[in-house]
Amino acid sequence: MNIADENNNLLQRLLVWREKHIKDKQFILILSFIVGICTALAAYVLKFLVEYIKEFLTDNFDSTGANWLYLVYPVVGIFLTSLFIRKIVRDDISHGVTKILYAISRRQSRIKRHNVWSSICASAITIGFGGSVGAEAPIVLTGSAIGSNLGSIFRMDHKTLMLLVGCGAAGAVSGIFKAPIAGLVFTLEVLMIDLTMASLLPLLITSVTAASLSYVLTGTESMFYFHLDYPFAMERVPYAIALGVFCGLVAWYFTCSMNWIENIFRRYSNPYVKFVIGGTMLSILIFLFPPLYGEGYDTISLLLNGTTSADWDTVMNNSLFYGNGHLLVIYLLLIILFKVFASSATNGGGGCGGIFAPSLFLGCIAGFVFSYVCNEFHIGNTYIPEKNFALMGMAGLMSGVMHAPLTGVFLIAELTGGYALFLPLMIVSVCAYLTIIIFEPHSIYSMRLAKKGELVTHHKDKAVLTLMNMESVIETDFQVVRPDMDLGEMVKAISKSGRNLFPVVDVNNVLLGIVPLNDIRNIIFRQELYHRYRVENFMVTPKACIKITDSMEEVMRKFDETGAWNLPVVDEEGRYKGIVSKSKMLTAYRQVLVDLSAE
Repeated sequence: MNIADENNNLLQRLLVWREKHIKDKQFILILSFIVGICTALAAYVLKFLVEYIKEFLTDNFDSTGANWLYLVYPVVGIFLTSLFIRKIVRDDISHGVTKILYAISRRQSRIKRHNVWSSICASAITIGFGGSVGAEAPIVLTGSAIGSNLGSIFRMDHKTLMLLVGCGAAGAVSGIFKAPIAGLVFTLEVLMIDLTMASLLPLLITSVTAASLSYVLTGTESMFYFHLDYPFAMERVPYAIALGVFCGLVAWYFTCSMNWIENIFRRYSNPYVKFVIGGTMLSILIFLFPPLYGEGYDTISLLLNGTTSADWDTVMNNSLFYGNGHLLVIYLLLIILFKVFASSATNGGGGCGGIFAPSLFLGCIAGFVFSYVCNEFHIGNTYIPEKNFALMGMAGLMSGVMHAPLTGVFLIAELTGGYALFLPLMIVSVCAYLTIIIFEPHSIYSMRLAKKGELVTHHKDKAVLTLMNMESVIETDFQVVRPDMDLGEMVKAISKSGRNLFPVVDVNNVLLGIVPLNDIRNIIFRQELYHRYRVENFMVTPKACIKITDSMEEVMRKFDETGAWNLPVVDEEGRYKGIVSKSKMLTAYRQVLVDLSAE
């Protein structure tokens, strides 16, 4: 017996023992605890690698002028990441959160095993060498992969796998940000896992476990230090509303521009062409605007804690703009403009990273610029604290880009300890969200899947239909007949079949029509007619045909419009594949609904 067989036997004995001694509900809680530990460790490893690589490469940079190595490091990082993905991983690992949403809706919540480690390695190289993206989406994919594969090992059902995927995402956000509430809310808002009593406790256990272990590993301090010098006053409410609208517009620009740039990269199939375009664009932008290097958290800390122009002017250190404090606003506006190009070039050129950090980075700068301009031009008679509005802008941009206002509020409050600004954080987040949904109804994560009808949402009917698939409802045991068969041969086919519907196909299996048994019931017993009529004489055209690629929502729409109880399924060339009955659809629908709603 080899090692693999021994491991399988050991696992089998463990599964049998678990089923006998531990109930499913208790075992799910144990798994959620393990997921919390694993995701916190994964987040710690990723942050350590990113910081170590970044400090090793940039520690000796000259802060008083431009550094030409900014032209080199990002290109090297993208090249190494691209090589790692193509030669070792051999799979697409970009758009981590989108992949999780796709796995939930189309892959029975199963995520490939390499995602447990591949995103950590790839994003650490990309960001450490200057890629202008964040480590959070890769670690969320890693966490969800940990939950999915842990559940698969113990052969949990689809509903439990979905919950463990959500636990992994919640643990990842909680671990990397030390923000357990934000981790829970992120899973509910972005991954759209429904909140029931059955899901709440595992999600809480994972979030708290991950955050607690992160406290043990890295200390209990907030990710960003923030001291509230100016408590929020009611006269600043109009400014908070205006900032929310501004953040919503910036989020819309960021979302549209990223999609536009990514579509340009998709036109090229050669990875080296993508690398040259992306690497060149990224290195030039970072050389001109060093804050675009990596996640940009140093810039966020600076704007959250600076109090004078001398403090804020250090944003321009390491660049050609050093010492030109009068250009600060223009410099920051250019960063807002070009950040999306830097992030898109990073991923499009072959790098790996997410848009969590870019959202926080852009929001901080947007909030700072908004308040700075209001104070400089004396808009209104109230002083607008730059650091407060920089903090609020982070919540606004995140709410707009991710369509997740609660995540924006709780994450920023937990990241900075800025709970005293909870009300203005809520105002900015809600206004940003209300602004962007006017232009874009889906988040940057979900818009691709929404266009394909592959997105699970909190709308129960749509969620159930999305989770269903053609394989679960198509029936292939119908007796197929030819158009040139006579009535006698048709009767023989009827005697062999237990169904009351007969698809008619040609020699190439292309569907020509159907024969309902009720239509010929009055002649099938008249033997004198057996050689007089052929199938083509009494077949009828189906009320509609279902394409094998149709979504379940489209299938249900065709049933509703035609009033039919059975519809044939064909491929793109019109070849017959089977029959879908409304009764089968409703049975499958009911089962998925019960699974989705079970406590």
